[in-house]
Amino acid sequence: MTSPKSSRTRRSGRKERHAQRAAPPKVNPCPPGQIGGQYKPLSEADMTAIFDTALRLLAELGMGETPDRLAHALVKAGATRSGNRIQMPETLVRSAMAAAPRQFPLHGRDPSRSIEVGGQHVHFGTGGAAVQTLDLHSGQYRASTLQDLRDFTRLQDRLTNISWFTRCCIATDIEDTFELDVNTAYTLLRNTTKPVATAFTIAEHVRPIVDMLDIVAGGPGAFSQRPFLKTHISPVISPMRYAEDAVDVTFACLEHNIPVSCITAAQAGATAPATLAGFLAQSLAETLASLVMVQAIKPGHPMVFSNWPLVIDLRTGAFSGGGGEIAVLNAASAQLSNWLGLPSGVAASMTDAKAVDAQYGVEKAMTSMAAALAGGNLIYESSGMMASLLGVSFEAFVLDDEMHAHTYRALRGVEVTPENLGFDAICEAILGEGHFLGGTHTLSAMERDYFYPRIADRDTPKAWEDKGAPDARSVARSKAQAILDEHHPDYLTADQDREIRARLPIL
Repeated sequence: MTSPKSSRTRRSGRKERHAQRAAPPKVNPCPPGQIGGQYKPLSEADMTAIFDTALRLLAELGMGETPDRLAHALVKAGATRSGNRIQMPETLVRSAMAAAPRQFPLHGRDPSRSIEVGGQHVHFGTGGAAVQTLDLHSGQYRASTLQDLRDFTRLQDRLTNISWFTRCCIATDIEDTFELDVNTAYTLLRNTTKPVATAFTIAEHVRPIVDMLDIVAGGPGAFSQRPFLKTHISPVISPMRYAEDAVDVTFACLEHNIPVSCITAAQAGATAPATLAGFLAQSLAETLASLVMVQAIKPGHPMVFSNWPLVIDLRTGAFSGGGGEIAVLNAASAQLSNWLGLPSGVAASMTDAKAVDAQYGVEKAMTSMAAALAGGNLIYESSGMMASLLGVSFEAFVLDDEMHAHTYRALRGVEVTPENLGFDAICEAILGEGHFLGGTHTLSAMERDYFYPRIADRDTPKAWEDKGAPDARSVARSKAQAILDEHHPDYLTADQDREIRARLPIL
């Protein structure tokens, strides 16, 4: 007969086990920065052929619509003029590749949040310029606002698997472009200490915003010593020509030591060949043209080699952010960049789905896993984006953060060691209890090797029904709302905020 005391002991032990399982792991089994490169959609011969074609395009066709200031710098570096085009010989391209840093830090204002870009380390982050936000309460799309940007910034500040934050939406309630650029940067600074990124509409906006960054960094010139903000620039317009305003922004950013992510965003079948190989050759040539530009202006300046293949639905001409083609193209782009030794930036998880549904899950998981397995150093657009980049969602941020954890765990792979092989543990279990539950070997692996999701449901159907049969979106919505209700960071001191507001039109 079981004594009341032993029954209480069992209940107490059960509670302790439940509490232990509910507690966060002592060691994160899937931290950001895992190693990619396992997926290789291109052979060595493929990459050589694509690279050779890109070099030939730059040397024989060259770049059009090159602004005079840039043309002068390129010719001085070794380019030649042919009519209205600037041709870049292979020696110039290889010289730029040799001068470019292969690895560099993306600083966070909090040094513990800095990340290293390059090699085959994989980090998921954000991007985008969504003009619509999926409202957390109504579930309907509406115009994005500055308040949305603030809310997205403080939400992701609490999400572990987003390594850096680029503004994900455009504050459509600000019409003046200077006020838009200033308030976007201010919102990032006030609401997160992760590495951040933004864009500048025109070059004249760079210096005033750098003044604000200096205030935060500690004084004039302090930001350039340890830049914690990078910029997104698209200095090349496909096919094969420069964009004057973006080139001017590049000059201004390099002057202030702002790391740059030079983005090529050609679209297959529209501004680049529809064949995947032809697309990769042209897109690589265009991103190399950005690299040559940066290194001609300021040798050794850090640049993320952001070769983003984009796809359109050739039946309609509409941009398509999810699908097998964009998955393999971005994976191939990451593979090419890493093969060339350049810090890679690609785009993934840009689902075309408007709702958090099966299409959403399939397209996000497929494209982000492919980019990560291929070793994309910075995977942009991978958090929160929906509706072919037209929309951004709070629930999606939370869901994608959990998806990234699963991806990091897959990248971590299998550690084969004498301890992990478990010969003694196998013998002990078979000759003893006949199972591995509760054994020391199992408990160690439980803490170290397994990720336990908070959004995905692993209950039995009956237990799930007893909880009200919640779907993933409703659980993610509740978590997002809880973070927004509780987390109100202010990473600016009162003096910093006062000085910034005295100089700039903060709304």
